[in-house]
Amino acid sequence: MRRFPKPQQRGMVTVLLAICVTVLIAAVGLVLSAGLSYMIKSKLNAATDAASLAAARATSIGGDQATQTANARAAATRFFNANFPANYLLSTPTLNETQVSFNGGEVTVNVSASATMPSVLMGGVVSGPLSPSVMTETKRKDLDMVVTLDISGSLSGQAATVRSSAITFLKQFNSERDRVGLLHFSYGAVIDDQIRPIARGFDRTSMTTHIKGYAFTGSTASPEGMYEARRMINSVPTANLNRSNLRVIVFFSDGAPNSFGTYLTWNNGVCKKPGTVTTDDDGSGEPGGLYKLDQQSDDVGDGCTPETEYNGTYLKNRASALPAFYNAHVTYEQSNDPKTTYEFPVVTNSPRVVTNAITYRNVNRAARNLVEAMAAKSRDEGIFVFTLGLGSALKAGSGADGEKGEDTLKCMANATDAPSRCFNAAKPIGVYCYAATQADLTPCFSKLASAILRISK
Repeated sequence: MRRFPKPQQRGMVTVLLAICVTVLIAAVGLVLSAGLSYMIKSKLNAATDAASLAAARATSIGGDQATQTANARAAATRFFNANFPANYLLSTPTLNETQVSFNGGEVTVNVSASATMPSVLMGGVVSGPLSPSVMTETKRKDLDMVVTLDISGSLSGQAATVRSSAITFLKQFNSERDRVGLLHFSYGAVIDDQIRPIARGFDRTSMTTHIKGYAFTGSTASPEGMYEARRMINSVPTANLNRSNLRVIVFFSDGAPNSFGTYLTWNNGVCKKPGTVTTDDDGSGEPGGLYKLDQQSDDVGDGCTPETEYNGTYLKNRASALPAFYNAHVTYEQSNDPKTTYEFPVVTNSPRVVTNAITYRNVNRAARNLVEAMAAKSRDEGIFVFTLGLGSALKAGSGADGEKGEDTLKCMANATDAPSRCFNAAKPIGVYCYAATQADLTPCFSKLASAILRISK
């Protein structure tokens, strides 16, 4: 005999079902609210992070703390609004007043914000309201920095952009508190504005004038630029209480190293001057030079510069050997004294084999070895190296071994995506930024500025 539920039982099942459905709907509403809250909070984090970095950079503008604070708050508002769209997921954001505090050589910026979310109504159950909030802190330390700019002839078509981007980059630093030096290189390296060994600050007007006056000619003697940058930043004495523990070299180039400074061994012994020996980028030809180490594109002369256009008088027919070590910045007497101590080998078995014969391969390989070794030595001394490369030539193989110029710049920076042969996680890790076109150059410089601020936390 079949049995049917009693009317009371059927009524109870209906009630239980209604309760379960209501609870389920409420749970879905809560999950939806939590999901929306997470998305809004993530957007708030991104917006306050951008605002905090922008505010920290803006403290570089203004001659007193009140003006710097006002500029920081204005920048924070602009960047927050740009990164948190109006009515994002129907939320209403609130940016609190940016807090800026000064403590000796350090500025601390705190940016906090919240957002009011719409309540989710499902099945008569209200899920909210929720009000996610975030806070981002950025500490901007005074820094010691040397900006090193390649002005070789291959950049002549991008000269205006290089000038304007470099000037914009310098504006992101405090001319009263940051200690900055500036130099440029092609055949040789020229110091435009010496870093101040004792006082803080830098002359922004002088640097702007120098940059506007650059003429883009010559080869890419990257070791000369890197050597002078390291020497300049180390000229600030360790005993100077104002010396920053945040020391940075910013290095810009559009190509692979192909030249370096040296004393050569000469067959006739008439040349007693150092100079830059050069190669092209196409993997062939004869080494040329010599060019003055402290000038952009002046040859040494006085019997030190063979006239290759006459009689086949190539450099290798006048000079017999490259030195065993990088010796460009000592006296002639020291360059011939075996007791002189040198830091960087020229003749080497690694990473690129170089003998002392004056050939294209040896000179080209030595130029790349030297600049990477100089950057590695800088990191050993606690200096961060940031590099910036411009143009498609960096992506193509060049030189004696068909290596990419970009890999050298990554090695110099000790970037996380640098070749395994040079990356060292135990040393200061810098940033390499690639600007594919002129339009990418200013954003790349800005990326480096932000990265420098991030390591100052």
